[in-house]
Amino acid sequence: MYKIDFNTPIHIHFIGIGGISMSGLAKLLKSRGFTISGSDWHESDLTRELETLGIHVSIGQHAENITKDMDLVVYTAAVQENNEEYCAARALGISLMPRSVLLGQIMKQYPHAAGIAGTHGKTTTTSLLSVLLLAGELDPTITVGGVLDVIGGNLRIGQSGYFVAEACEYTNTFLSLFPTDVIILNIEEDHLDFFKDLEDIRCSFAKYAALVPAEGTAYVNAEIEDYQTLFANACCTIASYGILDGTTSLSTPSTPYTYAAANVIYDNHGCGSFDFIAEGRFLGRIELGLIGRHNVSNALPAIALALKYGVSMETIQKVLPDFHGTRRRFEYKGTWNGVRIYDDYAHHPTEIRATLSSAAGCGQTRTVTVFQPHTYTRTKALLPEFAEALALSDVVVLAKIYAARETDTLGVSSSLLAEEISKKGKEVYCFETFSEIQNFLLQFCSVGDLLITMGAGDIVNVAENLLGK
Repeated sequence: MYKIDFNTPIHIHFIGIGGISMSGLAKLLKSRGFTISGSDWHESDLTRELETLGIHVSIGQHAENITKDMDLVVYTAAVQENNEEYCAARALGISLMPRSVLLGQIMKQYPHAAGIAGTHGKTTTTSLLSVLLLAGELDPTITVGGVLDVIGGNLRIGQSGYFVAEACEYTNTFLSLFPTDVIILNIEEDHLDFFKDLEDIRCSFAKYAALVPAEGTAYVNAEIEDYQTLFANACCTIASYGILDGTTSLSTPSTPYTYAAANVIYDNHGCGSFDFIAEGRFLGRIELGLIGRHNVSNALPAIALALKYGVSMETIQKVLPDFHGTRRRFEYKGTWNGVRIYDDYAHHPTEIRATLSSAAGCGQTRTVTVFQPHTYTRTKALLPEFAEALALSDVVVLAKIYAARETDTLGVSSSLLAEEISKKGKEVYCFETFSEIQNFLLQFCSVGDLLITMGAGDIVNVAENLLGK
């Protein structure tokens, strides 16, 4: 595999440069003096931003975009070997490198490199840790899979030895990384177009933990089934975390976890506060500006790792109440005709359940959820779970499945999901186009409703179009 000498800038071309992670890596290397070019299928805010930085972006992925002066071509997991640019690079003898390998080579340069992994919650937890390190004046370099307002995007280039990265398990990309500490939020069935089953996924996460050196720490959610056995081969410290139900005495806190949230309460907006317990000692009361139990859980390892890196508890307590998340994570978009509109990236049943449970306490007359399923594989594999989770909404509106990288429908459709939701006695509607959904919502929604557009595709456009009317 090609090894980059970061002291000798070269010309690197990115196939799929408009992706949230690829664009961040392109910007980072551009800042280090590399010549960067790239391509994507569609123009976007991210591609336009790259152009302003002097990065040439070709719209469309064609063989002629690859030129002999390129030293390396980086590609994402979505790029197939029959991609025109991939084939052209190979024909010209230009080295090819997966995005994950590039991220790993960058990460290896940092003495303190945190990799945040899990089936869901990665972006929020990466952002939580990032905000804490910034407040602690550690000047970290950050790459996150969402838009974090405090850094003005998806990338921050620091000048210290601290690096924070969101680590994705899809196609085992996180096994190419070099973390010194990791957070493992959860392990559930997902990406079954690549993994064989849940056990296959668990094995990959075990390998990920094994990447951490002996002096490092893996912060592991204690809700992960049999986590002690799963991570038994890791040479690093395994630190568990979890939420304690009921009331706990702070004078002698009893907890089975290394780090725990005790005496958890939620305010009228659903934001949690809790006592932070570390190795049996009460360290302070934490107030969050994030909604829901799942975010109490996400905050625990971020706080623990920030403390390890030297951020004070006082700083942590001061910062967290004012952090309200990244874009597309139960993001308030605005109010239209008395209807509050939120947008959420949730595309897995557990994420949907967490979002809708959090939304339940927001004082609305009805919750109307507009959901765009993401990939045929995921929808087919988890159809009953999707129906169960979406049934937490008063009304469900379904868009067509967002195919992403897939071409085979596998015989599944949004109509099939609608049938399963209807069996649970829920009001459900299914439409072919966004314009049909928007016209329906214009007639259907009324004052006091809470409307959530939800999914990993482009369903956010529905929310933005409604607010533009």
